[in-house]
Amino acid sequence: MMRKTSLVLLSAAAGAAATLFLTQPRATLMGSTARAASSDTYRQLNLFGDVFERVRSDYVEKPDDSKLVETAISGMLTGLDPHSSYMDAKSFRDMQVQTRGEFGGLGIEVTMEDGLIKVVSPIDETPASKAGIMANDIITNLDDEAVQGLTLNQAVEKMRGPVNTKIKLKIIRKGQDKPLEITLTRDNIRVRSVRARVESDDIAYIRITTFNEQTTEGLKREMANLTNQIGPDKIKGYILDLRNNPGGLLEEAVSVSDAFLDRGEIVSTRGRNAEETQRRTAKPGDLAKGKPVIVLINGGSASASEIVAGALQDHKRATLLGTRSFGKGSVQTIIPLGSGNGALRLTTARYFTPSGKSIQAKGITPDIEVLQDVPDDLKAKTDTKGEASLRGHLKAEGQEETGSQSYVPPDAKDDKALKMAADLLHGIKQTTSAPAPTEKANNKAAN
Repeated sequence: MMRKTSLVLLSAAAGAAATLFLTQPRATLMGSTARAASSDTYRQLNLFGDVFERVRSDYVEKPDDSKLVETAISGMLTGLDPHSSYMDAKSFRDMQVQTRGEFGGLGIEVTMEDGLIKVVSPIDETPASKAGIMANDIITNLDDEAVQGLTLNQAVEKMRGPVNTKIKLKIIRKGQDKPLEITLTRDNIRVRSVRARVESDDIAYIRITTFNEQTTEGLKREMANLTNQIGPDKIKGYILDLRNNPGGLLEEAVSVSDAFLDRGEIVSTRGRNAEETQRRTAKPGDLAKGKPVIVLINGGSASASEIVAGALQDHKRATLLGTRSFGKGSVQTIIPLGSGNGALRLTTARYFTPSGKSIQAKGITPDIEVLQDVPDDLKAKTDTKGEASLRGHLKAEGQEETGSQSYVPPDAKDDKALKMAADLLHGIKQTTSAPAPTEKANNKAAN
């Protein structure tokens, strides 16, 4: 039987990363029931053709035929569930950039402020940092074209481009009388999906913001750096921060989970037919060497993040701390439609944690719930409604759950979840019935 190459997506956010996945084409239905269904389908397609021709001939203005078709396809897919959709050629290219986690560019994180581009920070060892671009610089022109009037995405697209090509930036910097003009040569930029630091002198803190092709290597690199900084015998444990991580690559979620597990199932994906069930299992080798692990989650932790959290929780390898996760338990396959035609993002399976739980429209409940103190002016904006609130979502097995806090304090000293995680790793008792993490509490499959 022929095999069809497509792509798989695990994310709550549209356009996130994808990876190669193989699916088998379905067998052709036989019999009178199948023929009747086929006949009815063709009647409906004839109806679509009639409507399409009527719109083309009678609409008040001449419509764009390709746009009509794209809109019809988009409507068909979005009517299935919140995560199925049609991507035009540009959206598909953008998604592939996110998948790789690298692109030709300058190496600056930017935001939009008063219609101009403001530098949040340059990325180390990139053309921007080497040229002296600084945080809070205001970019007013790109190759002599004014930024005013462009959207943030349009400006970012202009700054990206083929490696070794040049672009001229005009910059306003506080303290400088005249604008600066800096010409940069684009280079290969890797998105930093993993950031780390030493917490409380003896704890390895690792934050993963998304799951792209660079994530597992970034995790391994940061774990090695932290071990060297703290000393392998002095590390009390690891804090893995997955808060507000919308997801990404399935395979990266599996390999990140595997980094902390020696054996056992990590996740299973189950499609429409039983023979499509696939199981991912851990290989020997715990990079944390059995040290305690605490995973931070909240209402913004979705999909691939929930795979990692669910696997480590079910194997009792980590203590989960924070608030209930988003609850996106479905898998999207990205199916390219040929050169220039974009791709389909189609929901093709549900995923299940090692113990067989589906978190679809439920989320993962942490072992220890920690609610952050939220400033009054942000209280209305710090809860996510979750998967169960999305129109047309796949229904849960059992009771659905909606709403969970997703606020993370900008200053670490105000972060109650982070403080409790550090206290637990230091053995400070908490007023909770959940046990504190201990060494060697891993490698036991949940049954």
